[in-house]
Amino acid sequence: MTAASSPIPIGYTAIPRGHIASVVTDLEMLSRPNLPGASLPQGFELAPVAEIGLDAYRALFRKVGADWLWFSRLFMEDGELASILAHPDVDIHIVRNGLGDVGILELDFRTEGECELAFLGLTADCTGRGVGRALMSKAVELAWARPISRMWVHTCTYDHPSALRFYMKAGFKPYAIRVEVQRDPRLSGDLPRTAAAHVPIID
Repeated sequence: MTAASSPIPIGYTAIPRGHIASVVTDLEMLSRPNLPGASLPQGFELAPVAEIGLDAYRALFRKVGADWLWFSRLFMEDGELASILAHPDVDIHIVRNGLGDVGILELDFRTEGECELAFLGLTADCTGRGVGRALMSKAVELAWARPISRMWVHTCTYDHPSALRFYMKAGFKPYAIRVEVQRDPRLSGDLPRTAAAHVPIID
């Protein structure tokens, strides 16, 4: 988790034009939860990826996360992103069905004794079908198979409306709230202007 700067003042805070601001909730679990087993529905598979090109990764990242304003990996320089994707302690899995790649699970073990659930997401046509629940079950299984004492994740107010409740139901507990301000990826061309219609563009 990126260290927070000085607390923002109480009350309203103006955000520069061309930027977005979201409230981020950090959640953690300090022991493996007793989740009921869940298998991917018929026709879906979760495939570990030993190697993935930058273009393919960013394409899937956009496909899954555009409507929730996933932007972090789109703003990264190629070298920085390549080093993350190739790191032996970063595990990437892709959800596939007959239509192609429809989801991503990324676990980051680079901090000793911890696992960050960096990304877990599906395309819109795959939600509400039990795929997400099965994906979370697999994420927890893979994470706690390693010698860790903490698994954590963050979500924000631009994420799916059910995201926070989904994580808490899986056993994560909120422990911190932050505010993130970033330039709007729809204005930089990293995402289309049509993405995330629930978030206004102020340019």
